[in-house]
Amino acid sequence: MKKAPVHKIIHHSLVDGPGNRTSIFLQGCNLRCAYCHNPETQKICKDISSPEIKWMTANEVFYEVEKDIPFIRGITLSGGESTLYPEFLQELFVLGQKAGLSCLIDTNGTIDLSLYPELMEVCDGAMLDVKAWDKEKFQRLTGEDNETVKKNLKFLADINKLEEIRIVCIPEEVDTEDILKGVKATIGDKIRNVNLRLIKFRNHGVIGRLKNTSSPSEEYMSSLKGKALEMGFRVIKN
Repeated sequence: MKKAPVHKIIHHSLVDGPGNRTSIFLQGCNLRCAYCHNPETQKICKDISSPEIKWMTANEVFYEVEKDIPFIRGITLSGGESTLYPEFLQELFVLGQKAGLSCLIDTNGTIDLSLYPELMEVCDGAMLDVKAWDKEKFQRLTGEDNETVKKNLKFLADINKLEEIRIVCIPEEVDTEDILKGVKATIGDKIRNVNLRLIKFRNHGVIGRLKNTSSPSEEYMSSLKGKALEMGFRVIKN
């Protein structure tokens, strides 16, 4: 069985998908977001003896998950970037579905999910972080390109596995209105069937260039929510 570096397991979470869920955070990320609130998970650690993480098989992780049944609705794989370990996710989701749990991915969208049909077969949905729509702004925020993010957006919508769109809102840094327009142009009326979470930026844990940036005002967030609703999005509470 494949092993993955597990940073931590949160046995009961209400913010990582619908219902009470067990969230597994894997170590390693291919982005370096300026506003990352858990930068300790960025390093892709290859040292099997590292004290930061524990290399675990899907069976070992599911042993921990089983402790939470029947108090959870499902499991969510996050990170870092969980899709860096697609074979591990597939093995874990097979176990989860056999136990009647829904299986979700929280992803930055930079790994082409269409290349992993067997994983997507056992994945109930993905929560996609759309960090910016403009290529240059995305590169400024993350250091990488966002073409695959847009491809995944359409792919997930086409197979009805786009569980949620997440946008961290930072005035003058994130083009939230452009993201909303771009998403709507890409997936059309399916925006009505996908949860949209507008996340107020908070600098807690941020160590990048935005570590001293203030959170947007409630008025700003309310304005974004209103515009999203006018466009037809199904906005859920942050």
